[in-house]
Amino acid sequence: MADLRTYHAVEQLKNGLDVTVRAVRQDDKDRFINAFRKLERESVYTRFFGFKNELTKEDLETITEVDFENVVALVVTKTEGQDETIIGSGRYIAGDAPGGKRNAEVAFTVVEDYHGLGIASRILRCLIAIARDKGIAMFEADVLPENKAMLAVFGRSGLAMSQSREDGIVHVTLEL
Repeated sequence: MADLRTYHAVEQLKNGLDVTVRAVRQDDKDRFINAFRKLERESVYTRFFGFKNELTKEDLETITEVDFENVVALVVTKTEGQDETIIGSGRYIAGDAPGGKRNAEVAFTVVEDYHGLGIASRILRCLIAIARDKGIAMFEADVLPENKAMLAVFGRSGLAMSQSREDGIVHVTLEL
């Protein structure tokens, strides 16, 4: 696969809006701050498993400064004139699993006004293609049980999926 730092695809959402799925960049920090401000408190909780009022400098560095080897991060943006706005994001963090296989933890965030339009599914599809190319055998995610939308995205992925529950968290495994 080409240099993932230049990853770029144009997609159309269910409502007809044309969006770009692209690699996250270091200059996205302000875009992430703006997107975070548009999240409802419950969305922040389901993504971070806790409440926070703002992204810290460390959060922004973690979000935007990725190596595209072990950490791959994509954003979905809409453009109006010269303004590009992040409306969704997803990433995986790769590691080694038992048996010598590589796995990756995957996570997503979608701004409220764009829920239900297929953004997380599109990001997941892109991340699956990238991960397969990099030899990753499975995705894993910890999801709060009340996050039915994310569980549905995983369920519709077309991948073999298993779930387990522990300490009020649903652990999802997707075989790539």
